[in-house]
Amino acid sequence: MSFSETMKALSDPARREILNMLKAGRMTAGEIAGRFDMTNATVSYHLSQLKKAGLVFESREKNFIYYSLNASVLEEVLLWLQALRGGEEHENQ
Repeated sequence: MSFSETMKALSDPARREILNMLKAGRMTAGEIAGRFDMTNATVSYHLSQLKKAGLVFESREKNFIYYSLNASVLEEVLLWLQALRGGEEHENQ
């Protein structure tokens, strides 16, 4: 996982919506796909990008793959943004 991959993953509105859905708890790819007007392959691509960026975890149970939000990566991004914002405020004073 790299910071640039994380930012790239967050730049897509569909991926941000998937992250919003996962706030409520883990979901299967089928449950996620059911909420979008896109092909299963497209949803799978978005999930793989989120997973590559470290924003979601994947766990297997029987015949299902569940996706869960990885809040620690989001916290790292927030800390970086807050530090950046803090640096700007300091320079403007």
